[in-house]
Amino acid sequence: MKSFDVVSAVSRGLVLAAVFGVSLARAQETPPADAPPPPQGKVLFDRNLDTPEVEKKEKPPVNQVAVEVSDAERTSLTFTAYDLDVHVTPSQSMLAVHSRFTVKNSGKAPLTRLVFQISSALTWESFAMQSEGRVVPLTFTQHAIDTDADHTGKATEAVVSLPKPLEPGASLALTGFYSGEVVQSAERLERIGAPLDQASHADWDVVTSEHTALRGFGNVLWYPTAAAPVFLGDGAKLFQSVGLNKLRQADATIRMHLTVEYVGDAPDAAFFCGRREQLKKVSENQNVPVAESPGIATADFPEQPLGFRTPSLFLTDRAGTVTDNSLISAVTDHYDAVPGYGAASTKVQPLLTEWLGTGPLKMLNVLDHEGQPFEDDALLVVPMRAAAPDELAPSLVHSLSHAWFGSSHVWLDEGMAQFLSLLWIEQSQGREVAIKHLQEGTNALALVEPAPVATTAATSIVGGANDQPVDPRQSLILASDDVYYRTKAAAVLWMLRSLVGDDALKKTLQTYRTDKLDSDPKEFQRVLERTAKRDLAWFFDDWVYRDRGLPDLSIANVTPRPLDKIGDKGKGFLVSVEVKNDGDAAAEVPVTVRSGTLTSTQRLRIAGRSSASTRVVFEGTPDEVIVNDGSVPEVTASIHTKQIEAH
Repeated sequence: MKSFDVVSAVSRGLVLAAVFGVSLARAQETPPADAPPPPQGKVLFDRNLDTPEVEKKEKPPVNQVAVEVSDAERTSLTFTAYDLDVHVTPSQSMLAVHSRFTVKNSGKAPLTRLVFQISSALTWESFAMQSEGRVVPLTFTQHAIDTDADHTGKATEAVVSLPKPLEPGASLALTGFYSGEVVQSAERLERIGAPLDQASHADWDVVTSEHTALRGFGNVLWYPTAAAPVFLGDGAKLFQSVGLNKLRQADATIRMHLTVEYVGDAPDAAFFCGRREQLKKVSENQNVPVAESPGIATADFPEQPLGFRTPSLFLTDRAGTVTDNSLISAVTDHYDAVPGYGAASTKVQPLLTEWLGTGPLKMLNVLDHEGQPFEDDALLVVPMRAAAPDELAPSLVHSLSHAWFGSSHVWLDEGMAQFLSLLWIEQSQGREVAIKHLQEGTNALALVEPAPVATTAATSIVGGANDQPVDPRQSLILASDDVYYRTKAAAVLWMLRSLVGDDALKKTLQTYRTDKLDSDPKEFQRVLERTAKRDLAWFFDDWVYRDRGLPDLSIANVTPRPLDKIGDKGKGFLVSVEVKNDGDAAAEVPVTVRSGTLTSTQRLRIAGRSSASTRVVFEGTPDEVIVNDGSVPEVTASIHTKQIEAH
């Protein structure tokens, strides 16, 4: 039998015995007379907790004959709660997890067995369930499957037998133990031909003394998951699977107790799901030189909603260096980079304060890492180098917006960061450049939005992500692809700015960021309507709660009529403009009559599958009419012009 009881030890030998399973007989040999007394303390991690005695006799074999599992079984499970007891030994790249989790059968058929996956670097050791106050052992088999949801290109899949079927809509609480060695792997990228240096730059998840970084589903499966296999060479299916996995589990709760076994200097902090907790030293040997001294440190992350994210875990070996303005804490060896980050954050601070309110809600933590950048809320993992503030400012607007503003709805959380980035471009380079950037994004959106269909096909999806059918068009409140929850969301906020004005939108954002009713998907609309004193139901129905695609506008007719006199001024024209919308989504766009530098503009709302007209009074002789200015995304072009023949 293996023992994994990690105690508050001062003996490195006993700690290693706990980690590597040295037999109890050897561990309990009579010590020499001059040996130090055995360590005392509480159990910090127990691999046998909730594990039935029958399963403690031997570890199940790693390589078993694969059983046939359907993708329907894999995708029928929704995780609704995680409680992870994690033990990390960086010096040995070891990860061991005692996991408690609750799953719901969100499929349509009863399940007689449950299917769970972890990285192929890890091995399942036991499963159990609670029944009538008893721990009931569950039999299972495990086998390897190919999937690029993990950096190794494979996963260890367990097929757990149930004493009775799990009915549709029913939930079950289980416990499971797994462990293994997590080393850097880029196998999934190498097998599709990626150069080794590029592959290692993208796949950098690892447990070592230098770096411990675990990014979760889509990078490394370090916690229990359930999903159909997906592959990088199969279009965008891997990234779609990552998004859908985040969406399905957004309502779940998650907590973690972390134990880190170290040698030498203690690690400083842990970051879990973007949250930072200081690691507390539980034990260390004062009689051994620091470089060789073993110790144990722990951290607790209380339960909170998981939200739209994959659980991630990072360890840092030192405290962060805080910028002079206290906006950023950076863990880096490149201390010469910190002043530039501080100056850049000071540069963008007025914009964030003007739109989102005085002072951030939290500090932005930056971890210096050579690999592909990663972001989770107000945590940014990115290569840090000394750079000019103007060069750093655009990316810091995005990252710092997460420190200033947060929402449980990803379209607001991520869309706001994109929107603030557009505002920064407008402020620093002008409105035309900002509109150009907006159009570049919405061009990609137009490629993925389905073609217009009858409005009855749009399905209402206001409600819980796990209880309502997901609209195939991806409404914003249930979006899983970033082209929707970032690109389209930023466009929606830009359009709302045009509808209600800057002042009303600023006041709404500052009120909403501390609003206790954030969980309600309609709360943002209510706050905005109260502030702007406008009914915006038509807009939110077409652009947020449903996905009716994009408008498809065209100028149907332009009729100029000469006016002898305009008020107390000279002659002019009354220009009637009819605009047709062949799309399903309503749009409110500017209609501008122009002659040289002289312009006159009216706003016009055109419902889906209809036409609307407006009249524009223009001094002088008009040359052309322009509908939309690029700020409202459309199926094709988002700027329409027509020459005016005025006599």
